[in-house]
Amino acid sequence: MKVLLLGATGLTGGLVLTGLLARDEVELVVVPVRKALESVHGKLQQQEMDFDRMADHAELFKVDVIICCLGTTIKKAGSQEQFRKVDYDYCLEAAELGRAGGAGAFILMSAIGSSSSSTIFYNRVKGELEDAVKGLGYPYLSIYHPSLLLGDRPDHRLGEAIGAKAMPLINRMLLGPLEKYRAIEAQTVASAMVNEACSLAAKPVAEQVVQVRQYEDIVALAGASAQGDIQEHHHHKTD
Repeated sequence: MKVLLLGATGLTGGLVLTGLLARDEVELVVVPVRKALESVHGKLQQQEMDFDRMADHAELFKVDVIICCLGTTIKKAGSQEQFRKVDYDYCLEAAELGRAGGAGAFILMSAIGSSSSSTIFYNRVKGELEDAVKGLGYPYLSIYHPSLLLGDRPDHRLGEAIGAKAMPLINRMLLGPLEKYRAIEAQTVASAMVNEACSLAAKPVAEQVVQVRQYEDIVALAGASAQGDIQEHHHHKTD
């Protein structure tokens, strides 16, 4: 299968890239980037591009699966407008190009609390993106709702670093309906995404599927080693 990965320079995206390249089911990983990665691999196809001119590279999006880990922060983007351009405009255009190019599955990194009716700008943009992608009619759409992501970021975020130290204790207190707010290792999210993408190579989707993945489901998918394990989670309750 051919997979296009957006956001390969980020924490989770970098781990997804490593995971995809190691899998026999994956013959090619297409990675659009602003600046070339140092990675060199026989299955890796990098394409430097101006993301404002993504449509100039429409042929790249003729793949089987798209995994979108693209995202920034308002602080890093510099303004709400710039944040929306990255987290909404670029992600949606990639999804549109993929659908037009025949991609059958889209796996989207979103966030817990995402809702187009949220009063929080970040959550609202994420929710609006989810609604827009749902409207494209992908045969298979999986939306990830992790809480705080743990891992070594190239750009050290002080608040997240402090939160990460406190999270083991806090996680143990988040039970039942609060479990979805548990912090999760970026590696766990990446493993789940790779396993889910690769499961689609063996079993094409017969009917339209829309999944929302939260903590429990993501952890289970990350540990799923066999095709049967993954298929069990294709019918997980969404909310």
